[in-house]
Amino acid sequence: MPNIVHVTYDQTGKSKSTNPLGMREMQEKAYEGRTAQYLLLKAPPASGKSRALMFIALDKLQHQGIKKVIVAVPEKSIGASFGTTELKKYGFFADWNPNPRYNLCTPGEEKSKVTAFLNFLESDEQILVCTHATLRFAFDGLDVKKLDDTLVAIDEFHHVSAEGDNILGQVLKSIMANSSAHIVAMTGSYFRGDSVPVLMPEDEAKFTKVTYTYYQQLNGYEFLKSLGIGYHFYTGRYFKKNPETGISALAEILDENQKTIIHIPSVNSAESSKLKHDEVDHIIDVLGTIEYQDEITGVIHIKSHKTGKILKVADLVQDNPKSRDKISGYLREVKSVDDIDIIIALGMAKEGFDWPYCQHALTIGYRGSLTEIIQIIGRATRDSNNKSHAQFTNLIAQPDAQDDDVKLSVNNMLKAITASLLMEQVLAPNFKFKLKKDEDDEDEDDEKTIKIRGFKLPTSQRARDIIETDLNDLKAKLLQDPQMLKAMPGNVEPEVINTVLIPKIIREIYPDLSDDDIEAVRQHVVVDSVIKNSTIEEQGDKKFIRMAGSFVNIDDIHIDLIDQVNPFQKAFEILSKSVTTQVLKLIDEHIQSTKFEMTEEEAILLWPKIKEWVKNNNGEQPNIQAFDHKEKRMAEALVFLRELKRKKALANG
Repeated sequence: MPNIVHVTYDQTGKSKSTNPLGMREMQEKAYEGRTAQYLLLKAPPASGKSRALMFIALDKLQHQGIKKVIVAVPEKSIGASFGTTELKKYGFFADWNPNPRYNLCTPGEEKSKVTAFLNFLESDEQILVCTHATLRFAFDGLDVKKLDDTLVAIDEFHHVSAEGDNILGQVLKSIMANSSAHIVAMTGSYFRGDSVPVLMPEDEAKFTKVTYTYYQQLNGYEFLKSLGIGYHFYTGRYFKKNPETGISALAEILDENQKTIIHIPSVNSAESSKLKHDEVDHIIDVLGTIEYQDEITGVIHIKSHKTGKILKVADLVQDNPKSRDKISGYLREVKSVDDIDIIIALGMAKEGFDWPYCQHALTIGYRGSLTEIIQIIGRATRDSNNKSHAQFTNLIAQPDAQDDDVKLSVNNMLKAITASLLMEQVLAPNFKFKLKKDEDDEDEDDEKTIKIRGFKLPTSQRARDIIETDLNDLKAKLLQDPQMLKAMPGNVEPEVINTVLIPKIIREIYPDLSDDDIEAVRQHVVVDSVIKNSTIEEQGDKKFIRMAGSFVNIDDIHIDLIDQVNPFQKAFEILSKSVTTQVLKLIDEHIQSTKFEMTEEEAILLWPKIKEWVKNNNGEQPNIQAFDHKEKRMAEALVFLRELKRKKALANG
């Protein structure tokens, strides 16, 4: 199956170069916000968030009256990112020198770590590194005033939730309400797998936001030129041989010449055999035969079936803690492209895991969390001289009519596709959109600014902030909405998606916005989505934009024209060419069986299309039994409008 997403980059080197203080582009941008009491840093994997925090924390310690810094990370292995770091030799005014005694990301029970945490608050030491869990346990019974004049930095901030039973979220809320502490929150992905917000709007509004996009990061690399996101579908079990080809789905796509991380399915997922060690054995069988396993490093040496060369494989699925720690320790010290070839993992090698040489992230089974998908893709998007292309492939089960959970498998397929749609939006360059006026000074234009006739601008600061920093977060929520999921494949008119469904969801997410600002946010999210899914071409001295079936002079774009484009349909068109007719039929039946109700707003919007349909079909009205989704929807709108007219006539006597 061809890639649903393929993005190319300019290799400018900008995101890797440093300023006179030794800061990379993202770190310099974050440092500009160092005086904020509450700072939220959104930046992709490998952009240098750990060091950005060091710069900010040291400035707060030396120049802003902060006395202590507490860094909380989600798991112990990530604590190594905040170890002793030389900064002065690159131009900064101080080095990062935490006392190893207060590195609590070490083996041991939480009780002793909580004691060390409390001792730190009473000591003269300035820096402590711990896990989220230690912070939660230490906070229980702690006088929050003891955190006055302290910087609390929370890495991988998406683990926080405003939900009542999320203890880390409660800790954060209490710190903000009851102390003078400063907070730096860092995340490579602000998306959650559920619909619960990370912060409530009133708390989020207190944060100064610094956003560094995936496009800025990847476009500024030296070696990486392109990134692909694709899917491969299978029937039965991914490790069972196909009776027609004699090979398994995994064998079809596993390329031993690519440095690859393979994530096998969660044991709780439908794709799992529940026998994770057997699945690891199958992967090894696909690759070759085991020669030996190094007793010191834990690396498995496998002789390739195809080439006879020796492949170095790491098994992170094993249950033996000592063996797993041995191979994990080896992977942390990898310095050469030849040190490892394949990593097999289940829950590990995602968040915070660093293997720059990785070229291919191969994930087996559907992942319900957008955060998890972004984290996994991030494993392959490090810049390294051994690769010009990075690839994410999701190997997922194809819906089967004989399967009892056919609806679930169809849903999973649709959700997997929408995850790639979101990644396409995240990975594309950002544009600025302005209202085009006849008296516009054309000299003000630049290649990243597009002027649109009829375009609505926000009136409140809240709406401006949403547009400036939260569009991708909003898109994530739109793409996870059940009604949008059913509408996106193209069975609903684009205008209904853009002018009925999207504003309805925005109103639910941001109930505090006025109608004018909801419309401004709606237009921005639709325009941004459509433009990022289009191509801009130059012909002579003019620019044209190719979106859906239209090829339009960029100077003539009107919001009404953009509202006629389904920004998310392209991926489903690629899908339809890559799966069997039977699978398409199952998807179609699933969508039809869960259709959403007709609203007055949609029916009125469809009325001009109904009249045009009747005119073009010799007076014949749309058929409610039609196979064509759009004709059927117009027929349903016609029935709805007749019933609405009847009710109004009765009400008026």
